[in-house]
Amino acid sequence: MQPMTAAPVLEVTDLRKRYGRAVALDGLTLSVQPGELFGLLGPNGAGKTTLMNILGGLADPDAGSVKLFGQPFGTRARQLKPRVGLATQDLALYPELTARENLHFFGRLYGLGGKSLAKRVDDQLTAVGLLDRADHRAGTFSGGMKRRLNLAIAVVHAPDLLLLDEPTTGVDPQSRNLIFDEVRRLNAAGLTVVYTSHYMEEVQALCPRLAVMDAGVVKACDTLPNLLQTLDAVARLTLPPTPGLAERLAAVPGVKRVTPTADGLAVTAGDLAPVLPKLFAAGIQPTAIDIQQPTLERVFLHLTGRALRDQ
Repeated sequence: MQPMTAAPVLEVTDLRKRYGRAVALDGLTLSVQPGELFGLLGPNGAGKTTLMNILGGLADPDAGSVKLFGQPFGTRARQLKPRVGLATQDLALYPELTARENLHFFGRLYGLGGKSLAKRVDDQLTAVGLLDRADHRAGTFSGGMKRRLNLAIAVVHAPDLLLLDEPTTGVDPQSRNLIFDEVRRLNAAGLTVVYTSHYMEEVQALCPRLAVMDAGVVKACDTLPNLLQTLDAVARLTLPPTPGLAERLAAVPGVKRVTPTADGLAVTAGDLAPVLPKLFAAGIQPTAIDIQQPTLERVFLHLTGRALRDQ
């Protein structure tokens, strides 16, 4: 008997959205499983914020469907919205209110109140390191403090799905580390998280599975190790010209191709670890070796291109 698999928390199918002639989403499809910390990576203008606004119930798509916990979801799905927490790229807080007042305000919007809300507010202030600044106006906070408060606001009502849209924009390293730790803690406690960013190191550090999107579509979606396997490793060998060497190296098991360079040869392989000893056994005597392993940045540029994104 096959074990039953849990239904996805989030199912997005053929999602499309236009703003005039500009295409923001162009048939995007993806799913997120319960308890995942799922990364969404893309350059500026890839459609990430449009997608997050739709997933947060702030906008409806022109076509396609969104299911949340197996139920159709959109701007009118009021019964499902309390199950979603959204930390938008543009800070969603009131600068004239204190940190505590902001959290109480948003908590009450979700029907919380009394001692349970007061405790929830204190817990969240503690979690994001703002308890000692609880009664200071949010408008006086640094960028990092505002981002941390923005995260606390997104989870004050204890949602089942947390959407984070560029949550570390403009923050200091200490605030970034605290946000990382809190996201990991929330996820470890069972909260499903979708984390969007164009900072590859953040997604790589946090998310076991991720999607790379560009021009409104998902270019690839897999675990990081599987994505890295889509590119080859390259060993650039600095050595003098040697007749027949390129042909000998090309015949080494595991080598995909050998190409000449200005100062030697470039050897391409899916995995260099077992190949390098065989290259030396084939008689190479390089004066230098430059190893280029697949990285998330290389995969990202391979999938999205190198053109500048200034929008």
